[in-house]
Formats: sequence, structure tokens, C-alpha cells
Amino acid sequence: MNRRTSHVRQFLVFWLFILSAVSYLDRVNISIAGGALADAYHLTDVQLGKVFSAMLVGYAIFQTVAGRLADRYGARRVLTAGVIWWGVFTALTGLVPADVAGALLLFVIVRFLLGAGEAVIYPSANQFIARWIPVRERGIANGWIFAGVGAGAGLTPPLVTYIMIHYGWRSSFLVCSVIGFAVGAVWFFTARDTPEQHPKVSPAELETIESGLTLPSLLSPSSAMKADSSTRVAPPLVPWRRVFRSKEIIAVTVSYFCYGYVAWIFFSWFYRYLAKVRGLDLKASAFYSMLPFLAMLAACLAGGVMNDWLTKWKGARLGRCILAAFAIALAGVFIALGSQVKSARLASVVLAGGAGALYLSQSSFWSLTADVAGASSGSVSGFMNTGNQVGAAITASLTPWIAVRYGWTASFLVAAALCFVGAACWLVVNPARSLIVAASGPTVDPAGANSEQVATQIAKSITK
Repeated sequence: MNRRTSHVRQFLVFWLFILSAVSYLDRVNISIAGGALADAYHLTDVQLGKVFSAMLVGYAIFQTVAGRLADRYGARRVLTAGVIWWGVFTALTGLVPADVAGALLLFVIVRFLLGAGEAVIYPSANQFIARWIPVRERGIANGWIFAGVGAGAGLTPPLVTYIMIHYGWRSSFLVCSVIGFAVGAVWFFTARDTPEQHPKVSPAELETIESGLTLPSLLSPSSAMKADSSTRVAPPLVPWRRVFRSKEIIAVTVSYFCYGYVAWIFFSWFYRYLAKVRGLDLKASAFYSMLPFLAMLAACLAGGVMNDWLTKWKGARLGRCILAAFAIALAGVFIALGSQVKSARLASVVLAGGAGALYLSQSSFWSLTADVAGASSGSVSGFMNTGNQVGAAITASLTPWIAVRYGWTASFLVAAALCFVGAACWLVVNPARSLIVAASGPTVDPAGANSEQVATQIAKSITK
């Protein structure tokens, strides 16, 4: 019998890494072009902060909606539609006329709608993770997906700076838009919502996937290969009241709020900070502002590997929770120290260390929600990510406000303090408390297991 296995899930995780990178390219480009944009429209830093926040507000508002859409309609279609949407509004950012009245309002509207489109990316990715990736591989899979954050944000400064110097700041948004359309097209033609639907998935790979999922498949691997989607019974979605009552989900959402506040200081203001406050020129700012994002890329991959290894070794409490708490607290230490360093270049390196430490924890947030929410992972992770984006939207506007009144050191110390709050939240999380089991109660699941058996299966999948 031929047991040769395919590697479709690995390719799709890699393409989600590319999509993640493009999504951050389209978010962070405005922070690099922001100086030229502000000069062209006579905007202050506080007004520019409102433009930054608009995208994040739209992103936050539509997180939960995006997650529910991904749960109901699948990651393939929802994510493709999102890429088209945000590509259009990325292009429109560069097409606002120079002499138009109310330019600030137009930018706020365009960036808000861009954020609404980008809201689908990570809830859809987590829905993919829940359907395609065995529990024991979710740390590294999420590590790769969120390494795209560092790759995209790290690529943005040199790419956008080059385009700005040679073709003007408006062209940078048009180039980013075209890149997004191309990457989205590849996703649409190569992805499927479930492994059973993908013609390239071998029986061996399907068996590997289904043996490690949080929820048992409703069909055996052999029959699933022959069945179409109409023969499958969709598992029930977790009720919202169960989500809102979950101590674990509330704790990780609060922690992700703190995480988002800290991370978006780097995405929104780090380039401007190095140029205006630390006095680096355009090219030096572009180089040193890459460092946090390169650190994020490396830390996401390392954190994913550590997440899976520690979970397999000592369980999800250590691999998901303690790792996240340690990493976020370490980020607070780096950020507090970096804000005190006099040398601009050394400060950039130390602060980049803080960004990297923060992103060591990234896999924990998304792996935990996929573990405990199963088929509702898009909705639950979308709810969690709403907290992240609310924090991000606040920092985009609050950081320059604090800096104007109390100095940039105070802005970074506030971020460091929130790191310690976010780390503490993980200490109350019990990764074995499943929303699936709680939502199902004592009833028998479609595979014939009662809730206690499902709980046992989840525990075994995590440590397998």
C-alpha cells in the first residue's frame, strides 16, 4: 500500500505567512509615507495619529464579524474577499487629491474601510488552523503565520522608502495594492476550506490531520476522501454567552489588548520616533526601524517551535501559558531599558529586543483559541483580536499625546507597564478548559464520544 504523504497543509501555512506579510505591508506603509503625507496635507502628528487609529478602529470593530464569517463560509472565500477589499482601499489611500477639502476626513474614512477589510486575515487563518492543523503542530504553524507580521513590516521601510525616493509616496500605495491582489489570487486558487475538499491531499496526510484535530472528524479518513461537503454535518458553533463567561477567553483578550498597545508603538510610531526624536536621517531611520520587525519574524518562528516543544514535554500550561507570560514580561523589561538609552542606535537594538520578546508569545494566543474553540475558532479568536486592535487604536493616538505632554520616554514606560499586566493575565488561564466540552454539555458528539471522552482526546492531542 502506498503511504506517500502530501504536504498541502505546510504549503498553505506558508501562503498564509505571505498573506500575513502583505497585510502588514498594507498597514505599515502609511507610517513610512506618513511624513510626506503629513507635509502634503499639512497634518500634525496628532492628526496623523487619527489617520493611523482609523484603520485600527475599523479592524477592531469587524474582528468578531470576520471570525463568524470565516466559521460559516470558510477561510478560502472570506480571506480572498478581504484581500480584494483591502487592496482597493490601499490604492485609494494614494489617490486622495492634494487640494481636496477635508483631506483628513477622507483619509480617516479610507483607512477605516481598509481596516474593516483586513479584519478577516487572522480569524480566517485561525479557522484554517482549527480545520487543517493537528494540535501538536499549531505552535509552529501560528509561528509561521505571524512571522509574516515581522516580514511584512520589516520589508516595508526599505521598499516604501525606495519607491518614495524614486517615484513619490503615492506610488508606494499603488504598488502595495497590486502585490496584494496577486497574492490573494494564489490563495483563492490553491486553498480549500477543509482538507477533505482539497484534491492534492493524500489519504496519509488526511489521516495525520484528522487524528490530531480538537474535534473528531464526522467521517473516517477513507470515507472523507470520497465525500463532498454536502455529506458532512457542521459542528455547532460555541454560543456567545459561553465565550463571554470564559475566564480564559477574557484573560487572553485583556492580555492581547496590552500586547496590541505595545506592538503598535513599533508599527505606527517607531520610524517617526527615530527620525524626529532620535535625529536619524531617512536612510538610517529606514534601516534601524527594520530591526524590531526582523526580531518579530525570528521570535515568531522560535516561539512557535518552543510552544509546541514545551507543550509536548510538559503540557499546555507550560507551552502555551507560562511561555507567554515570561515572554511578555521580558518585553516590558527591554522596552523600559531601551527608553533610557542615550545612543539612538543602541536604543533601537534594545527596543527591537523588546519587540522580539513580545512576539515570542504570539503563537500562544492563537494556538490556545484554536485548541479550546475548535470549529468556532474564527469567532473566538476574532473576539480576542478585537482586544488587540482596541489597544492598537488607542496607542496610535495616545502615544503622541503622551509624548507631547510628558516626553517619549513616558510613552515607552506606559507600554512597559502594560506588558506586565498582559503577562499576569496568562497566569489565570487554564488551557484544559475547553469551550467545546462546555458548550456540548453531557450530550454525545457526532463521533460517538461524550464530553469527558472529548476532553481526554484533547489532552492527548496536545501532548501527543
